[in-house]
Amino acid sequence: MDEDKNFKSNFIWNILGTGLNAFNSLFFMICVTRINKTTNAGIFTLAFSTACILNVIGTYAGRVYQVTDRGKKLTDNDYIFNRIISCITMMIIAFAFVIIRKYDVYKSSIFILLAFYKCIEAFSDVIYGIFQKNEMLNLVGKSYFFKSLVSIIVFVIVDYITKQMMFSCIAIIIVWLLFLFFYDIRNAKKYVNFRKKINWNNVNSIFKNGFFMFAISFFSIYISNAQKYAIDNFLTEDIQAIFGIIIMPATVMALFGQFLMHPYLTAITKLCDNGKIKELNKLIFKIVLSLLGLGTIATLLAYFAGVPVLQLLYGIDLKGYKLSLAIIIIAATLYNVGIIYSSVLTTIRKTFIQFIIYLTVSIISLITANLMTKANGIYGAVGSYFTSMTIFFILYILIDQIEMKKLEKSSCVPSERNDNKNEK
Repeated sequence: MDEDKNFKSNFIWNILGTGLNAFNSLFFMICVTRINKTTNAGIFTLAFSTACILNVIGTYAGRVYQVTDRGKKLTDNDYIFNRIISCITMMIIAFAFVIIRKYDVYKSSIFILLAFYKCIEAFSDVIYGIFQKNEMLNLVGKSYFFKSLVSIIVFVIVDYITKQMMFSCIAIIIVWLLFLFFYDIRNAKKYVNFRKKINWNNVNSIFKNGFFMFAISFFSIYISNAQKYAIDNFLTEDIQAIFGIIIMPATVMALFGQFLMHPYLTAITKLCDNGKIKELNKLIFKIVLSLLGLGTIATLLAYFAGVPVLQLLYGIDLKGYKLSLAIIIIAATLYNVGIIYSSVLTTIRKTFIQFIIYLTVSIISLITANLMTKANGIYGAVGSYFTSMTIFFILYILIDQIEMKKLEKSSCVPSERNDNKNEK
């Protein structure tokens, strides 16, 4: 009974927190578009997307890797210190990026501030991993919920008063720092001794063993944003803003897929450890079915009501983008299904084959995004997005079926020490 109650609490709070955090960028974009106008909105959407890509460097192997770690050698402190190093690296790369792109001071400032905001989120994520490993995912949800709620309120107020995106970005950074120190770290002290000695070999092993997961996450974010960089190369900031608006629902759906999956990670790990592959397949099928149902409803709503709603929210004329919006939602649904299977393969430490999938789709995204966007503008960008996500979906379905059949025959999961051998 207590376990059921705890699962419900974890599930509900995770949905509330991760859901609101997923909508953060939506509310920020609405605020910027209405107050700071379309050109600034174009800068914001590209800067925010870049910050999300850099966030992958900050999180490196990620929470899924941390939570599904079956070994006893790596401590929470090892993961924390590893995260500090990756976050510092993230910010160094952020500065290098704006210098290489030769952005002006204003645009560079927005990029750096949003990157630092995502840097704080990346560090918070390692604390969330500690909570989740201790079956306290509700603490993660509460942290996300209140951080996101306060961030939205503060961002809107500051932007409305100052009409300056820079001050608004600084404001949300302050909010996240306060929550990090006075809620996340304070609660984490119940589960981890921060003064415990750090093992440098363990810290290095996370970088080494988590490389493929990092590469996968990095390519994952790039795949979702490749079209924005093509637009930055060939089109205007105004078009960037429009594309950012019509693709925003897809971003939200992707995050919904994540929080739908997170509460089941420990259950999936246990099923894998016990060799219960049939039960695992049933659980995954249930999750995928729920996701497809959600995607179908979202697609219908996008086609028949999406454009009027987005026009009302953003105050921008989006006539002519009804079909594009529906196509994007379909593509996002296919991507979400692929992500579910990715989590399963990550749990059984099949990371090398995923690296190949993501690398392949990233190359396809890079080529199609630039060629199709240059040839057909924003409609080409939408076509490129759909192409990439469809290929991603097909590859993951095929690989997952192959790996599940192998597990059914062996009735066991490869051990940690044989990971690299089995992957290659």
